[in-house]
Amino acid sequence: MLHSFLLAEGSNAASSWIMIGSFVLIAVVFYFVLIRPQRKQEKQANEMRNALQVGDEITTIGGIIGEIVSIKDETITVETSRDRTKIRFLRSAVRSVDVRSEDKNPALKKAAPAPAPAPVEKSKKKKGKIAPEAPKTDDKPTVEESNGENA
Repeated sequence: MLHSFLLAEGSNAASSWIMIGSFVLIAVVFYFVLIRPQRKQEKQANEMRNALQVGDEITTIGGIIGEIVSIKDETITVETSRDRTKIRFLRSAVRSVDVRSEDKNPALKKAAPAPAPAPVEKSKKKKGKIAPEAPKTDDKPTVEESNGENA
C-alpha cells in the first residue's frame, strides 16, 4: 500500500513539472512572437521621431501630410498647404517621414568621404635588364639626350 502511494505521489510531481514547463514554454513563445517584435517597432519609431529635421515631409497618425517648419522639444510645427497653414503636433503624433530634407536638397547632404585610391601595383624589376623607354613627343631634348650630344 505504501508503494502504491509513493507511485501516485511521484506522478503528481511529474505532472506538476510538466505543467510548469508548459507555462514557461508558452511564455517564451509569447515573448518571441508578440513582445519582442513590438519593442523593436517602438524602438524604430522613437529613433525616427528623434531624427526629425526641419524640411522633412511627414504624415501624422491622423493622416495630415505636411512639411516640418520648426521643432521645439516635444512639439513640431507642420506647414500643410500652399496657404501656409501651420499646425503644431507632438512628436509622438508622427507616423512616418515621407521625404527627408536631404533628399529634397542634395546640397544639405553631408559630404561623403572620398573613396580611397586604388592600390598601385608594383612592377617587378628584373636585375640586369632595363625596360625600353617610350618615345617622347616633346621637341625639347631631355637632360640625358643633351648630355649625350655634347660628348
